[in-house]
Amino acid sequence: MSEQAKTLFDKVWDAHVVAEMGHGYQLLHVDRNLLHDLSGGKALADLERRGLSVHTPALNIAVPDHAVSSAPGRHAASTEISARLAPVFKQRAEAAGIRYIDVNDPEQGIVHVIGPELGLTLPGTLICCGDSHTSTHGALGAVAFGIGSTELLHVLATQTIVQKKPQRMRVTFEGQAGAGVAPKDMILYLMGAIGAAGGDGYALEYAGSAVRALDIEGRLTICNMSIECGAKMGMIAPDAVTYDYLEGRAHAPKGDVFETAREYWEALPTDPDAEFDREVTLDMADIAPQITWGTSPEHVTSISDQVPDPAQATPEKREDWARALDYIGLTPGQPLEDVAVDHVFIGSCTNSRISDLRAAAAIADGRKVPEGTSAWVVPGSQAVKRQAEAEGLDAIFRKAGFEWREPGCSQCVAANGEVVAPGARCVSTTNRNFVGRQGPRARTHLVSPAMAAAAAVTGKITDVRKLGRAQ
Repeated sequence: MSEQAKTLFDKVWDAHVVAEMGHGYQLLHVDRNLLHDLSGGKALADLERRGLSVHTPALNIAVPDHAVSSAPGRHAASTEISARLAPVFKQRAEAAGIRYIDVNDPEQGIVHVIGPELGLTLPGTLICCGDSHTSTHGALGAVAFGIGSTELLHVLATQTIVQKKPQRMRVTFEGQAGAGVAPKDMILYLMGAIGAAGGDGYALEYAGSAVRALDIEGRLTICNMSIECGAKMGMIAPDAVTYDYLEGRAHAPKGDVFETAREYWEALPTDPDAEFDREVTLDMADIAPQITWGTSPEHVTSISDQVPDPAQATPEKREDWARALDYIGLTPGQPLEDVAVDHVFIGSCTNSRISDLRAAAAIADGRKVPEGTSAWVVPGSQAVKRQAEAEGLDAIFRKAGFEWREPGCSQCVAANGEVVAPGARCVSTTNRNFVGRQGPRARTHLVSPAMAAAAAVTGKITDVRKLGRAQ
């Protein structure tokens, strides 16, 4: 890489360096710090106990999402954990001068959904949150990453963070998506290609014709799961699609300020001769609808494939595969299609936006969830819920037998008590299929929204390409 040539990541990171700390560490300015209910209230309380105050309240925003109920008619105290956390979170945020978006506020939703849709997430910014899927915001050209409790305290007190600069990896998707292939399938395919540690130590930039063809919501899905391959963050260079998405959003720049910002944003994409520490290129022709078969996002394969045999794994992976299959209740060589499903969950910061719900509703329309299978749809925000209802998507889901619920994280992490039953098999649009992620002994298969809807209306794992639209 020439002295002048820089990647998107380098341009944004370098612009935020406040000081060199030595041994490769740098002090960075934080443009936006996002707080949620599981960690936000505690961090603010810890700050107060140390006799410190929030450095720049206007650059922080707080929203309850993880612990809140998604049940219709819910309120802040509808779950035991939310009743305990929400009042303290609200009181401390407001006392600190931080904007608090309450449970049923028109702007409430999952923190990684509302950031982009409100225009709080902007190209060229550095964003932190005490949540690993903060990488989502990189879809708009931001450097965005999750932080721990000690780091969160530091950000609140100083509006800065100490970090070691990661290496650079570019993942290029070339070609056109085939039938039934969604952005979720693209990122799941990458998980299988490079593994759960394949991005360790890297900042990922997603590029190529297939990425450029995506709308912002598809890009958000891809960046959301960057952490699942071990990467520090994922990014996509801003372009006309980004600018069109942001213009007019509530907290985005307006008028002449927007045009000035756009001039800056247009200089952010990676320079043509910039070099990466690692390059990965994937052909869209190789990607079919994906589904996980085990207990890690790297345990993934095409829907038409069979359950893999641990005997065919590398020696270091063999025992891991065997344990995963024992937990998930599948056997080597078993076809993935037609495995019975107990529950379907459509939601999470990965796939709960309006385009996701449209894709799922297109499959659910005119069909019915069979007896013995349950299905939930949890919109990612109040804005998504309003838009879906204006389009009649909620009516489609209800008629098909889905539960239509309120915005929140819900069964992604199950922190609010909304768990998948022990031993039940759940087809889910979430980002993690870890042991117990959706509840003790819950069995999770990760898929796209359309694939989830296909499983819901057939009561079994189904290749969505075989359904087409309802008759």
